[in-house]
Amino acid sequence: MSIAVVICAYTLDRWDQLVLSVESVRAQQPAHETILVVDHNDALRARAVERWPDLTVIANVGAQGLSTARNTALAATDAEVVAFLDDDAWADEGWLAGLTAPFDDPAVVATGGRALPIWPGAAPAVLPPELLWIVGCSYLGLPEDDADVRNVMGCSMAYRTAPLRALGGFNPDTGRVGRLPIGCEETEVCIRLRAEDPARLIRYVPGAIVHHHVSADRVRLRYVAHRSWCEGISKAAISRTVGRQSALASESAYVTGVLPAGIVRQLGDGPGGWIGAGAIALSVALAAAGFLRGRLSPRPVSARRPLIAEPAGT
Repeated sequence: MSIAVVICAYTLDRWDQLVLSVESVRAQQPAHETILVVDHNDALRARAVERWPDLTVIANVGAQGLSTARNTALAATDAEVVAFLDDDAWADEGWLAGLTAPFDDPAVVATGGRALPIWPGAAPAVLPPELLWIVGCSYLGLPEDDADVRNVMGCSMAYRTAPLRALGGFNPDTGRVGRLPIGCEETEVCIRLRAEDPARLIRYVPGAIVHHHVSADRVRLRYVAHRSWCEGISKAAISRTVGRQSALASESAYVTGVLPAGIVRQLGDGPGGWIGAGAIALSVALAAAGFLRGRLSPRPVSARRPLIAEPAGT
């Protein structure tokens, strides 16, 4: 089984974190190709080429955004499995082996690993364990052991290349652009993969661990609120392409089970727990409001057009 690991980067501000990310991937087994996709930043691409002359460093050939950067890598590799790691995350030893092992089962089309936060200081009260998805990390409520899930998280994931290409790759209408926290493109892809063939499996592998840096601007209540609002809008967008029931199946159990228990737990932790409980309640309210806003928006999501851009010169 041939493997490619893709890291997408867009800013020089994360250079030190990008170095950690790339070097952690270079140390991984089994053997693999490493592809660094630079999203519309010539200075960053030039620095990366100079720093890693032995790596495949390419420019995003599509419009600016994470989805098109990932699609650029899909078009550039012949690997049977493609794994993705965020540019502000670094992988534990054994990450790639753990993430790709489930592909020995031909039914498995995607896998996801566990992401642990690296805080800029003390763990913030506004981000209790139930809300760690807000900063792209694994949250309380995910399985503790290997399990089949609806979707993976973008920070640490892998796919069989052929089925992902057959879908057209990641939908740029739902992907993050720069710092704008609109997402859920991974959720949409996973749902569509299984909609085409319900026998396909999406596997969560908590033993495949990465460490995800959280910037100082993301540990404030303002970011929690904004990210929750955007999550609702994102879920509304993918509900247009995969249907409301599929788009919200996992979220319904999370909102009705995990979050109420989290509020109770936070309130039992004393005066400081009120902050976490309030953050959970605020996140639910704003995600719901964002979803309603997204559903009322007349702007359609164009999921029928080809999503993988052709390499330049073809």
